[in-house]
Amino acid sequence: MKKIIHRCLALFSPHGLLAILVAACGYLFLHPVLMRTVDVLPQMHSFSTWKEALSVLGLLDIPQFVLGLGLILMAFGLLLRARTAWVFSLLLLLVTSAFNFLSPQGNPALSLGALALMLLLIGFWRQFDRASLAAGGLFALVSFVSLLLYAVMGALYLGEEFAPAIMDMPTAFYFAIVGMSTVGFGDIVPVTSTARLFTVSVIVMGITVFATSISAIIGPVIGGNLKRIVTGRISHVMRKNHFIIAGASPLALSVYHGLKARGEAVTVIVPPHIAHEYPPDTDLISGDPSNADELVKAGAAKAKYILALRDDDAENAFIVLAAKDVAGAGCKTISVVNASKNLQKIKRVQPDMVFSLQTLGSELLVRTLNGEPIDNKLITALFFGDITESKESE
Repeated sequence: MKKIIHRCLALFSPHGLLAILVAACGYLFLHPVLMRTVDVLPQMHSFSTWKEALSVLGLLDIPQFVLGLGLILMAFGLLLRARTAWVFSLLLLLVTSAFNFLSPQGNPALSLGALALMLLLIGFWRQFDRASLAAGGLFALVSFVSLLLYAVMGALYLGEEFAPAIMDMPTAFYFAIVGMSTVGFGDIVPVTSTARLFTVSVIVMGITVFATSISAIIGPVIGGNLKRIVTGRISHVMRKNHFIIAGASPLALSVYHGLKARGEAVTVIVPPHIAHEYPPDTDLISGDPSNADELVKAGAAKAKYILALRDDDAENAFIVLAAKDVAGAGCKTISVVNASKNLQKIKRVQPDMVFSLQTLGSELLVRTLNGEPIDNKLITALFFGDITESKESE
């Protein structure tokens, strides 16, 4: 339920509103083509050739359909805040504006709207800073479908200018795939200058579309891995006099924000299967914090404190044990105790500091209700779990 609410609220963010506007622009551009297609469909049986049908429908309807559909698909990429979708949306809006302005049946208001939307996208360019595999897939899909429609419809319209002539949809589809893939079997040959230029355009655009589509899909994958490698190496070198937080519990998140607010350097270790709410810019390592290798990667040898703040007391004990093997001389270990019954067990692994939220909260509440004094010495004793010692000192 929370995810659904979060997604609904995202629609009212700048990138969400821009995505809605881009989709609306695509629909307005696509709507006249859909209406003309509905009007022509009942007459399709009366045409003897595809050229007659395309002439009635209008060759310009094909690119208009592709542009409108492309804008609608790119709106989904904009919702993901993908940079690829942002760039491709700008290009589609520019072509849409020019096409609509030059077309005899175009709407100048829609051209101006597309240009205004381009300016809004440029103004909010910082919103679209993610390399998304989904957006790359949309880019590849739109590019491939657009080129396929162009090749099939063009082949049907110029069918008589090929040897043998292209007179049906399966043959046009076959020629389009062969031309786009640059295979060129030679069984269908263009015999006029117009047909040859059309074939060359299909080949050139096929090479371009396949190359850019592959880069759009593979780029985010390679880029993300490279970024993680480079970021990990740089962080490993720069980690010094910092805090290491193991876990993603609410306490761990609160401690993280508190330390960052005071200007401290913090490295977080979270197991891969654990969901967390740390900010995107967190120096975060995905791994098992009870593994000595992960602590070494987090810079345990040069850390000031290692905090075991997981929800599982057994895991916290293992983290303290692993930390003692790899931590530097000046590094201190701190462990939280989630269940007060495990306090003595945690103490056996000898962390430098251990505290139980249950014990601390209950003791402070009881003393407040009874009107007993609370001083710094008491707070320190409670943090170290020495409740009996604090009582004896009174």
